Amino acid sequence: MGPIRSGRAAPAKEEQLALVAVRWRHAGALQPATFTYLHRSAEMSSSPKRWSGHEQLCTYAQPRLWRSLLEIATSVVPYLGLSVLMYFTLGVSALLTVALGLLAGGFLVRTFIVFHDCTHGSLMPSKRANAYVGSFTGLFVLSPFLRWRHDHAVHHATSGDLERRGVGDIITLTVSEYQERSWKGRLAYRLIRNPLVMFGIGPVIAMVVGPRVPTRSQRVRLRQSVIRTDVVLAVIVGGLCWLIGWQNFLLIWGPPAMFAGSVGIWLFYVQHQFEDAYWQSACDWDYADAALRGSSYLKLPKVLQFFTGNIGLHHVHHLNARIPNYNLQRAHDENPVFHQVPTLTLWDGLQAVRLKLWDENSGKMVTFAQARVSYPVGAAKPQSA
Repeated sequence: MGPIRSGRAAPAKEEQLALVAVRWRHAGALQPATFTYLHRSAEMSSSPKRWSGHEQLCTYAQPRLWRSLLEIATSVVPYLGLSVLMYFTLGVSALLTVALGLLAGGFLVRTFIVFHDCTHGSLMPSKRANAYVGSFTGLFVLSPFLRWRHDHAVHHATSGDLERRGVGDIITLTVSEYQERSWKGRLAYRLIRNPLVMFGIGPVIAMVVGPRVPTRSQRVRLRQSVIRTDVVLAVIVGGLCWLIGWQNFLLIWGPPAMFAGSVGIWLFYVQHQFEDAYWQSACDWDYADAALRGSSYLKLPKVLQFFTGNIGLHHVHHLNARIPNYNLQRAHDENPVFHQVPTLTLWDGLQAVRLKLWDENSGKMVTFAQARVSYPVGAAKPQSA
């Protein structure tokens, strides 16, 4: 499928700041900190292309209050209810507690989708309501609202851009970059991309450790968001441990959180890490191409689509992040442009975990074994994009 473009010539350098604002508006919010980041990115890029057609999806980007409240009622409320049930089953049946924990983890994934939509300003009708609901649900997924909104919007504005990797995404190397690393660097990359590390230790780092640490490189507002969230979480966790005991707290909170975290990382992985994914240098990068060719349509069974909040329709979400999750399916069904996007089944998504590197020559994600066969030691290295 060819790229969707306006047909205009590439904008001159003085137009790039306006284009940066368009990129950021696609991502779902205009925040000064990230605007500065993208301003600097624009200065380094050469003639990015303007995308047209974003407005065609605006009809779906209209949140309905009753439907949004239903999303909260079918995510946060069941999670809290199941957590209480788990407490009362601790001394009754370990098997029942585990079963309830898995179900609670599913509703925690839905809670994350509510949080995610709020960061894009797409769930509630007003900016203030999105901030309130997002900050509240962020406590369940241990994420500072403002900081996560910033990092995730940068991801939307740079997804598939080889020269702007590293913010809000999964570390991905090209074949040549991997081969140029020392043996220690290659080992470190292999460990990071190992499924046991990614889906086992990954949730701890991504949910528990990483979001707790404010950095000096962050704007004051973002650091304050991290600190406020840490303080509130410390009070809540401390109070629960005092009330029911720290062992019971870990037994109730831990399994659902780890399960939801693993599922969340896998979902984020398969949304952009599949064989025919999209990676381009900054000069060739295009927003519509990145959305339609670089974001997958993960076609899940209906029950799993419910628990994952339609996030499998990721191609629609990346084309217009203002669309609430409950409108994504309708937008996909009613617009033929979405009917040719990369489609993955559940099995395809599980198989995609094997893919580790971007092969610049073939334009595909490949396994370590495929890269080794295609580019054996001593052979000419692939050209970087």
